[in-house]
Amino acid sequence: MQIPNRLFIIVLCMMCMETLAQSTPFTEPPAWAKEVIWYQIFVERFHNGDPSNDPTAANIDIPPMKVHAPAGWKITPWTNNWFEQESWAKIPGKSFSEMLQYRRYGGDLQGVINKLDYLQQLGVTALFINPINDAPSLHKYDARYYHHVDVNFGPDPVGDNKIIASENPADPTTWKWTKADQLFLKLVAEVHKRKMKIIMDYSWNHTGTTFWAWLDILKNQQASPYKDWYDIKSFDNPATPENEFAYDGWIGVKSLPELKKVNIATPKRSGHPYEGNIQDEAKSHVFAVTKRWLAPDGDVTKGIDGYRLDVADQIGLGFWRDFRKEVRAIQPNAYLVGEIWWEGWPDKLMNPAPYTQGDIFDAVMFYQAYRPARYFFAKNNLSTDAQVFRDSLQFQWNRLRESNRYAMMNVASSHDTPRLLTDFYNPNPYKFKASPSDDPTYKTGKPDEEPYQRLRLYLVHTFTSIGAPHIWNGEEMGMWGADDPFPRKPVMWKEFKFQPETRNNFQQSPSDLDPVSFNQAHFDFYKKLIAIRKSNAVLTTGKIEFLKAEGKLLGYTRFDDKNEIIVLFNIDDSEHTFSLPANSFYTELLYNQKVISGTITIGSRKSVILKKQ
Repeated sequence: MQIPNRLFIIVLCMMCMETLAQSTPFTEPPAWAKEVIWYQIFVERFHNGDPSNDPTAANIDIPPMKVHAPAGWKITPWTNNWFEQESWAKIPGKSFSEMLQYRRYGGDLQGVINKLDYLQQLGVTALFINPINDAPSLHKYDARYYHHVDVNFGPDPVGDNKIIASENPADPTTWKWTKADQLFLKLVAEVHKRKMKIIMDYSWNHTGTTFWAWLDILKNQQASPYKDWYDIKSFDNPATPENEFAYDGWIGVKSLPELKKVNIATPKRSGHPYEGNIQDEAKSHVFAVTKRWLAPDGDVTKGIDGYRLDVADQIGLGFWRDFRKEVRAIQPNAYLVGEIWWEGWPDKLMNPAPYTQGDIFDAVMFYQAYRPARYFFAKNNLSTDAQVFRDSLQFQWNRLRESNRYAMMNVASSHDTPRLLTDFYNPNPYKFKASPSDDPTYKTGKPDEEPYQRLRLYLVHTFTSIGAPHIWNGEEMGMWGADDPFPRKPVMWKEFKFQPETRNNFQQSPSDLDPVSFNQAHFDFYKKLIAIRKSNAVLTTGKIEFLKAEGKLLGYTRFDDKNEIIVLFNIDDSEHTFSLPANSFYTELLYNQKVISGTITIGSRKSVILKKQ
């Protein structure tokens, strides 16, 4: 039926007004950011949904292997003992941890798609995907191409390489969609079909040494049109036998050459914000890639919902302001979260405030809230009491505008940290000597019962606190592991039978083996906490007020005009009785207890979630 022109214009205007009404103000986080349950996925270790695309030695660049044992390299079986070193990896002078970087298990995007129903069953509503840009390494922060998905994550690596070779990577009008790209867009569509969100992970600070522009510089030196993209100190002089080519790599890592920083107006120090930008042509390329994924072929409905930005402190604030303008002009409801971490490792974390004033990010990966929580809930060398924990949280929250507080991505573990169970099992300070390579006494095996108890107390806190909860893939399954590279074990799916795992690579006695299997009780606990949060909006948007912070006893209330939930913790080794507000009645949500009033006795290392009737 043909709509009369006047009516068509009215309908179109109404649609435009609705879109504008739903758009997020430029300086504010999108409303959805405070409501989600984040799940972070490291694709190569998540699930192998298509064995036909498994990497080959020819399709991933592993330089040490090409020297020592190229013929012996192959995919590692998903269910192998993590600490059993492959025959091809036993190279004199190479450590176990170093050789782990060359393992591949075959995880891919089809594997993520296959597990979306599982994530929905758990209660997840937003995916944070670790880098999937085409890159030779496991971590993929060493991009070959920013604008393509890694060919090994799609169904046709050989064909995709041919497509990429037919483009001019400097000219976005020549860019095509590979099979891997298309599969990622299918993942985006499947995520959106389930009313979930999805963000990508990028580092705009550096590329890899196989990046297309860098290869042109290596070939053409001063004659390369991309020579100004990087901070090159000197070019090679062909008249001398030496190679004088010198450049800056991220924190001195030569495999990650840095994009050039320009217009630097304040001191540039790692772990501190500074005024500066990125070289103009490189910046234009970054913006073209940014738009490609936010609005594929110009269609924002097919694009992602935001970005997680790696090592954000290494890039000047001027770039980030421009980046936010670019992103929000394309997708007004996009979410930007920065990795703002160490001001001075291992003692001082960065202040997120300069990055969350409405002109840069909506949130940071809020390790700043996890570290004091770990020192309260876990048993370690820096254990604190409830008052210190409360004061630490309030200090961190008070640095932030209220809207950013609620939009924080409350990260506790990730691809860059020990897994939570292992972090709660060891007494070391947070992130300090947190692997068997740095501390031979560091416990890497399956924890005993107390870390499980204490971790579950922390989980109650994170799912009832301010900010969006975050789950690193596999935590809900009960996985354990030391600091990087150990948190990157293949995810422990219920349908697989895993080999028993050695305690660590220095202890090979058969008596040191641990059984490895999906922990159903741990999964059910996560699932219940997620359900409680999602069914009680006050835990997402309500205010918070501390009721008790004394010794090992902590209590707070989440409330709004109509609802109230009280959360109580007993971290002590003996039971304690808490007084409740007079003339009030509560239902306990965690253990489904009946109506409670007056007082409640909580056992050792237990917590309760009380909903006011």
